[in-house]
Amino acid sequence: MKEVDVINKETRHIQLMGTNIDLMVVHPESQRILNFLESLLNQYNMRFSANNDASELMQINAAAGTHAVRVHPEMFELIKLGKKHSLAKNSFLNIAIGPLIKLWRIGFEDARKPSQEEIDKVLTIINPSLIELNEQEQTIYLAEKGMEIDVGAIAKGYIADRLVDYMKAEGVASGLVNLGGNLVTVGPALNRSDYYWRIGVQNPLKSRGESLLTLKIYNQSVVTSGIYERKLVIGDEIYHHIFDEMTGYPVDSNIASITIIADQSVDCEIWTTRLFGLEPEEIIDVINRKRDIEGIVISKDGNYLGSNHINLAS
Repeated sequence: MKEVDVINKETRHIQLMGTNIDLMVVHPESQRILNFLESLLNQYNMRFSANNDASELMQINAAAGTHAVRVHPEMFELIKLGKKHSLAKNSFLNIAIGPLIKLWRIGFEDARKPSQEEIDKVLTIINPSLIELNEQEQTIYLAEKGMEIDVGAIAKGYIADRLVDYMKAEGVASGLVNLGGNLVTVGPALNRSDYYWRIGVQNPLKSRGESLLTLKIYNQSVVTSGIYERKLVIGDEIYHHIFDEMTGYPVDSNIASITIIADQSVDCEIWTTRLFGLEPEEIIDVINRKRDIEGIVISKDGNYLGSNHINLAS
């Protein structure tokens, strides 16, 4: 690694999409690269936001039960991917869960526990099979009024991957994308003799920033979903933000967090949500049978299980 590469290291912090975003690039034109990455983030925010009525996603939702909406190819690609994994057997991912998310509002100041009547009403319209895709026309149609797509479980990973695609195309020597906890690395970690990045996995029983263990990765993404991230506390009851589409309530399991490591950040996001309602041993068994992901499951008592090829820092 040439010394000039290190000299041209630049970072940028951005607050967007309701989260903190940190970018780092090593490139002779690092400021130009960062400027373009920031412009991409603003474009994707206008495309995928569930909290901006002007976004392309909200145009789809507003047309539910009335007409199909022609969308950008990237929107079509993301919704197609989300529907596929939402309909997979034993999946806890559901991109049609928007009405339920809006009922609870967990993570927002006006979060509340809805009535059973309210929950029962929206359970009838959170069916991902009612998302109709027309590949030729590149249109999306929600077949029932009141339906709403929410890509919050997969969009950050998809966006992070597109940022990394641009960085690689521009020849970024080393880089990092931290999109609200979706971490993706590009090239070597210049401060390490082995060039591997070190990524800590949060201890769910400790304060933010205290790791239970540390991963070594290279040109990979790490994403963790945990019940400690966003929650609603009512008396002795704690309600987290990962929902069960069958009950309308947060998933009831012994899992505190799932961490997935993969080449693509969107794959990390998909599998942290798809697997969240299973038992730890079942989750690890699924991961071990897949070639393209590795993972760690931490239970509520702080114990963890890891897949066969996890690369831990000593």
